[in-house]
Formats: sequence, C-alpha cells, structure tokens
Amino acid sequence: MDSIASHSLGFFDNDPSENTKVIARSLKNRILSGICIALSLLTMVPLISIIFLLLKKGLPLLGLNIFTELPPAAGMAGGGFGNAIIGTLVMVGIGLAISGPAGILSAIYINEYSPTSRLAQAVRMVAKLLTGIPSIICGVFAFAVVVMATGTFSAYAGGLALAVLMLPTILLTSEQALMGVQSAYREAAYGLGATRFQAIARVVLPDAFPAIMTGVMLAVARAAGETAPLIFTALFSQFWAKSLNEPTASLSVLIYNFSTVPFPHQIAMAWTASLVLVAFVTLANITAQTIFSRRH
Repeated sequence: MDSIASHSLGFFDNDPSENTKVIARSLKNRILSGICIALSLLTMVPLISIIFLLLKKGLPLLGLNIFTELPPAAGMAGGGFGNAIIGTLVMVGIGLAISGPAGILSAIYINEYSPTSRLAQAVRMVAKLLTGIPSIICGVFAFAVVVMATGTFSAYAGGLALAVLMLPTILLTSEQALMGVQSAYREAAYGLGATRFQAIARVVLPDAFPAIMTGVMLAVARAAGETAPLIFTALFSQFWAKSLNEPTASLSVLIYNFSTVPFPHQIAMAWTASLVLVAFVTLANITAQTIFSRRH
C-alpha cells in the first residue's frame, strides 16, 4: 500500500500539467483572497472619512459650555446646545418606552405562542412594510394624531414618531433573537415541568436577551439621528423645555437648522453637534454590547 501511495505521489509530482493546475489554483485563491480583503477595507473608508471630518470640524468648539448653555442667536458666537441634547434623550426615551415593550412582546407572541397563525404572518408583513416607510411619513402621522389633537408641538409627539420608526426594527430583531435559541432548551424546560410562560421567562428570554438588546440599540441609533419626523412633531426651541407638552429641541434638528444658515459660528456648532450625536450613538452601542454580552 505504501509503495502504491509513493508511486502515485511520484506520478503527480512528475506530471507538469498537474503541477501547473495546482499553481494556477493557488494563484487564483490568493488573488481572490486579496480582492476580498481589499473590498473589506474599502467598506471602512466611508466611516473613517466621516469620523475624520467630524473630528476635524467638530473638535474646535467642543467644550463644557456646549453641554450647559443654550444655542446662540443668529450671527452670534458662543453658546451651546444643552437643551438639544436633553431633548434628544427625552424623545428617544419616550419612543423606546413605547416601542420596546410592544416590539419585544409581539416578537414573543409570533415566535413562541402562534408562529404559523394568520395574525403572526400579518404582524411580520406589517413590520417589514414599516421598515420601508419614509421617516417623514411617520412624522406626518404623529403630527395628525398628537399635534393636531393637542394644538401644540411637543416631546410627546416627537417620541411617538420615533416609536413608530423603532418598532419594526425591535420586533424583527427580537424575533430573530428568539428563533436563535435552541429548541433543546425549551424541550428541557418542558421536561422539567415548566409551563410555556416559565420556559420563555426563565430560559428563552435570558438566552436571547443580548441579541434583543443589540436590536434595541440599532433602533435607538436610527431614531437618534432622525430629523424629518421631529420637525413635524417637536419642532425646535431655543430655550430649556419646561414640560414635555411644548416644542422641544433635538440635536438632529439643530444640525439641520444651523447647517443651512450663513453664519460661520452656527455652521461650526452644527459640526460639533454632529460629532456629539455620533459619539452618543457609538457609546450607547458599545456600552450595551459590553454589559449584555457579559451577562450572557
């Protein structure tokens, strides 16, 4: 047997055509690997370019006053956008308080209780349709439902518009997270005498929780940068909001307003606000990933 193997190896080593094929395959593999690596690095260029531009134009004005003072009047220097930061956090928080429980509980129902029912199929289809609806439509919806009813722009209206945007992302990612839990875990829980509710609460949800929170943070990142829905619902304010039922400032609307004026200081503040918004979203995602991956 060894002699046959040696004879075979010797035959291929001495066959020029076989050696040529091996060299050609190796060269082709290296070329394709190099193309894949180059394209992977190319996908990072836009992100690196954006971060570089934000740091270059946003860092000069970054300071404590940016977080503690109100926006300056047109053409005036100084000031900050502390009210816009608080307004963004408040409206994103309202949107998350509405869409978070609704999205996660809906995902639990359509995945754990009735995955093949018509209702579950309808919920999935509606969620997928909502992901493709332009954000400005959500703003018009919240304007008609809240602003027209109350007669004023408010943080409530802005939070509702953001909730509509966040809901499909949270629902679909939560469903995928629940589907990723091994069925053996559920069977083991049922085998130990657990009810369906107990199996979901004590086995399925803890295992899917990190992935669910990843989806929640993706939804938060999208909502924090939305502008059109907030123009229709929360409008803007140059002052500190005294209640949630009045026009409220946000970073995205401030960036839009200041980037379109002919005053250098306001344009520079728009760059700084963009840097702060990107930093906020990045820190929120990193913090969530770190905390929930450790819990998992």
